[in-house]
Amino acid sequence: MLHRKIYQMCADGREVCIFLRDQLRWIEDARIIDLEGDLVTVRYETEEDDEISSWEEMVRLESIGSVSQKLASVSRFNFDPTIADDCPEAEQIHPHYPQSNQD
Repeated sequence: MLHRKIYQMCADGREVCIFLRDQLRWIEDARIIDLEGDLVTVRYETEEDDEISSWEEMVRLESIGSVSQKLASVSRFNFDPTIADDCPEAEQIHPHYPQSNQD
């Protein structure tokens, strides 16, 4: 099952986060670029001391403990969502602003 899901993520070209259980570390914002047999090739970037490095790593399918992908993100600050006129009221997103406790 994991093999099929990783193949699908590779075909979609979406960014994923992968947990390598044998190394106890996360690879964040990676792209799965190839899947051949039990080898998964991922590409990602790291930033250290004003230097950005690009990496390509081959990992065994059995060492992958978890794969997650971001579905969507929205800024919490200065955001006014666009609402289509034909969107049903029940599906509309209404901004929720915290209320102050001043009495």
